[in-house]
Amino acid sequence: MKGKHRYRVRRFGVISKILYFFVESPLTPLLAVGAILLGALAVVFLPREEEPQIVVPVIDVFVEMPGSTATEVEQRVTRPLEKLLWEIPGVEYIYSTSSPGQSLTIVRFLVGWDEEKAIVQLYQKLYANLDRIPEGVSRPILKPRRIDDVPVLALTLHGGGYDLHDLRRIAAAVDDAVKQVPDVSETTLIGGHRRQLRVELDTTRLTSYQIDPTHVLRTLRAANQESRAGSIPLSDRETLVETGGFLRDRAEVGSVVVGVHQGQLVYLRDVADIIDGPEEPEDYVLFGRGAALGGPADGVVAEEPAVTLAVAKRKGTNAVRVVAEVMRKVELLRGNLIPDGVEVTVTRDYGRTATEKSDELLFHMGLAAVGVTLLVAVVLGWRDSIVDAIAIPVTLALTLATFFLLGFTLNRVTLFALIFSIGILVDDPIVDVENVVRHFRLPENRGRPLKEVTVEAVNEVRSPLILATLTVIAAVLPMAFVQGLMGPYMRPIPIGATAAMLFSMAVAFVVTPWAAYYMLRWHARHGGGHAGEREDWPTRAYRRVMGPLIRRPLLGMGFLGGITLLLLAACALVAIGAVKVKMLPYDNKSELQIVVDMDEGTTLERTLRVAQDLVRLARTEPEVANYQIYAGTAAPYNFNGLVRHYFLRRGPNVADVQVNFVPKEERDHQSHEIAKRIRDKITPLARSLGARIKVAEVPPGPPVLQTIVAEVYGPDYAEQIEIAKRVQALFEATPGVVDVDSYVEADQPRLIFRFDQEKAARHHVGADQVAQVVRVAEAGGEAGLLHAPEEREDVPIRVRLPIHQRAEPAHLLPVPVCAGDRCVPLGELTRVIRSVGEKSIYRKNMLPVVYVTGDVAGAEESPVYALLQLNQKIADYVPAGREAPLEVWNVRQPFSTQLPSMKWDGEWHITYEVFRDLGAAFAVVLVLIYTLVVGWFRSFRTPFIIMAAIPFSLVGILPAHWAMGAFFTATSMIGFMAGAGIVVRNSIILVDFIKLRAKQGMPLAEAVIDAGAIRFRPMMLTAMAVVVGGSVILFDPIFQGLAISLMAGEVASLLISRMAVPVIYYLGMRHDHAATDGDAERGAAKKKGPPKRAEGGTVPSPTEVRA
Repeated sequence: MKGKHRYRVRRFGVISKILYFFVESPLTPLLAVGAILLGALAVVFLPREEEPQIVVPVIDVFVEMPGSTATEVEQRVTRPLEKLLWEIPGVEYIYSTSSPGQSLTIVRFLVGWDEEKAIVQLYQKLYANLDRIPEGVSRPILKPRRIDDVPVLALTLHGGGYDLHDLRRIAAAVDDAVKQVPDVSETTLIGGHRRQLRVELDTTRLTSYQIDPTHVLRTLRAANQESRAGSIPLSDRETLVETGGFLRDRAEVGSVVVGVHQGQLVYLRDVADIIDGPEEPEDYVLFGRGAALGGPADGVVAEEPAVTLAVAKRKGTNAVRVVAEVMRKVELLRGNLIPDGVEVTVTRDYGRTATEKSDELLFHMGLAAVGVTLLVAVVLGWRDSIVDAIAIPVTLALTLATFFLLGFTLNRVTLFALIFSIGILVDDPIVDVENVVRHFRLPENRGRPLKEVTVEAVNEVRSPLILATLTVIAAVLPMAFVQGLMGPYMRPIPIGATAAMLFSMAVAFVVTPWAAYYMLRWHARHGGGHAGEREDWPTRAYRRVMGPLIRRPLLGMGFLGGITLLLLAACALVAIGAVKVKMLPYDNKSELQIVVDMDEGTTLERTLRVAQDLVRLARTEPEVANYQIYAGTAAPYNFNGLVRHYFLRRGPNVADVQVNFVPKEERDHQSHEIAKRIRDKITPLARSLGARIKVAEVPPGPPVLQTIVAEVYGPDYAEQIEIAKRVQALFEATPGVVDVDSYVEADQPRLIFRFDQEKAARHHVGADQVAQVVRVAEAGGEAGLLHAPEEREDVPIRVRLPIHQRAEPAHLLPVPVCAGDRCVPLGELTRVIRSVGEKSIYRKNMLPVVYVTGDVAGAEESPVYALLQLNQKIADYVPAGREAPLEVWNVRQPFSTQLPSMKWDGEWHITYEVFRDLGAAFAVVLVLIYTLVVGWFRSFRTPFIIMAAIPFSLVGILPAHWAMGAFFTATSMIGFMAGAGIVVRNSIILVDFIKLRAKQGMPLAEAVIDAGAIRFRPMMLTAMAVVVGGSVILFDPIFQGLAISLMAGEVASLLISRMAVPVIYYLGMRHDHAATDGDAERGAAKKKGPPKRAEGGTVPSPTEVRA
């Protein structure tokens, strides 16, 4: 070898001193026990969640401009507001909705942005510009939205014959008690009818007494006041003076004098019916049982009134403990605040699901550790396995403690990071153990102190071990810098794997030598050398295969050409669609939500009937345990609903159906399969009933607006709506695209009471007075609260016309409008015009947009393939009045809206970001590995030989995905990258061994074969350990891709890369070694000969890598 490529590694004295100190120190077992205790404490104190929390500061800004049109609200409120908010650093997206009389602006900051900082920035920006608010516009109301606002527990009260009014009062009492539980944050009551004192005006009596509805409201407000008027000294005592008096019951309200007619007092009870009872229904919540719990037969209405109490937890607290304490409190309330007969059904329990998932994964982690230990025991012996059984728990425990210090939670991602690390980190103690055993058996070490032999053995492999560890870290750590919503979701994997590898290396220098020193001394007493030992059959088979490939270069080239063809064939599986690419597959959850949207203008009762008809089909599925119908209001939302703002769903035309399944262990099918069956059942019925439905499953990873989102941009909003309708039709015509909908509202009838200025002027009536009369008659007016201290919720006094009078415009025309002593019917001052209600205007990042949404189901469940079909159809679509097809943007918004265009968003956008960032991370991985290998081997060519083996793992990965019917997901990519680190790690040690053999004088061809044969068994053991460690996560829906990539990639690398690297090295280096081999042959005559090839003779150590 040339002098500039001289192979030499400097020794580091610090590690030798560490080894010498800890190898027989009594502190070593104490450190190991202490590390395990730290890990146990971390498991106890780490907050448990099913999924990792993603910090995305979202703030809603509400502004009102009463009476204004949607276009005017957009111009006067939304646009100026967007300009201000866009100036704030850290703002990533601004979504806005301009509706008649109000504006909603949603500000989303960058992922990971500090929440408190975001709130302060927004408050500061808005309140510094309050002077710019136009006349008639309210001050902005800010409402931050956090992941901790998502309820972790939902309790539904139902049964016992109680109606919605009684159940609401019971639930309010339970709410007060639950709020006392420590670490409970926001509690929300959904459904039920609150107590309300309804003052239902009668138009006929108002007309006969010539009393204005607004006068009634003002009088009632004035009568419902009490104030402190100071104090006076009276009879040598300071006496308080108060005026007025609150209204405390129905009789007092009815006794309020509202006017004088023909010398007689007119009381409120003379002109109105006063009802003390439940409020008028604005929503309905019903509870029903599914087929799994013996639900009713088809066609039978079996829902009963219900009220749901949703409970959220404080930030950073343990959901498991909070839920347990709340349930303990509820049990104490039974028979007291909760009457006998009222059932309390847990319709959401994220504490239980988090416990089940974490316990399952902790069991799998232990199973993987035991499996790897047993594997080592079978291959190397039971004494060697004990050393691994000590090293693995210590490493995992220290990594768990690191998770606690970093503020992570115990969730599926952090635990999977540990599980998949087991197969990698076990290689460090294996290397140590094998070299210690070899040194104990060497004849020249007989009689030497075992302490010195142990230190020497571990010291011999320290440099390759350090480099190999750094290589694996370089392969996984760049994944921690993935951006977007998937970044924090997957970040525990690279951070956890990096921590595990660093601790594994530390354990290999501290704990493993101590355990080997005490557990493996049997080999020193019974070793006697190993001259008579024969190679095992895998090693002999390796020599027989590799011999012809090395000695016959053409055969070697043919071998490389063959595996290259295999690689191309494997990659073709993706190109032809045999292996589908998707961000993440659906997880196996215990719930789903059916979102029902009717046309605007649909009554609440009609919406409820449609929801009941739909759920009548869904409840027949054998896995459905129970369900809740929320008509006119929103169900308790999850993280998906938080991003989609489902909690703002209100109105008579919307409904949610929450469907809960039996536990996973009690059903054979996964939740996604059940969801597809339910969708197939209810979709035809929904179409016939005029309903648009979305079967919303809990999404894997970060949620988006919808799986497929088409954003239509353009210069004219009316044209955008027409284009969106055409795009929606294309969605519906595309196979596999389901749950199609758009944000284009249906036409809703509108009545306009047009004010007649001339007639009003003759009667001295103003426009504002007429508007107030119509508002009180239709929407009603609040006259304060009924002061009933025993009530747990507010009891408002509402003045309004009864439903039978206000439902018909003709009944409003006789309502008197009074000015002084003169009254005139409303019909003489106004004329009723029938029209169509205005539609909302949506904007994203300051551009007007119309959304078209859809989901993907069927054979191709990845949005990528649906988008490919839709792009072909959209390319043929030319909007009316345009000459060119619609311009399509896949990644970013259009720079200009002068021409109509469309952008894809939704899961596709997240998929693109994830694979883009993972690809960039993989490029960084290659650069880091190249740099490390160059620094180690002092060669610019050798790293290319070592890294050439990386893509060959795809020969196993992609066909394995096809055989398992699995998607190639983000976790598959992570497994491929982590596997690349293992491949390079083994290749480094292999090439290092080749160089060592060549340096000792062995011809290059023999050195390549010998090094590969010696390293084949430990490499096989590493591959088997990876397979055993990954097998426990093979059937997890989310991380199946990671397990397949690791397992199949390692098997392929073992069978292909372990032969490809020696062949490539020999073909690339044989000319450089020709002169060196000649010198070695001449020098061999002066010596006893080069080291034996060990064919049938001695077996050099699998870890004989000297510095």
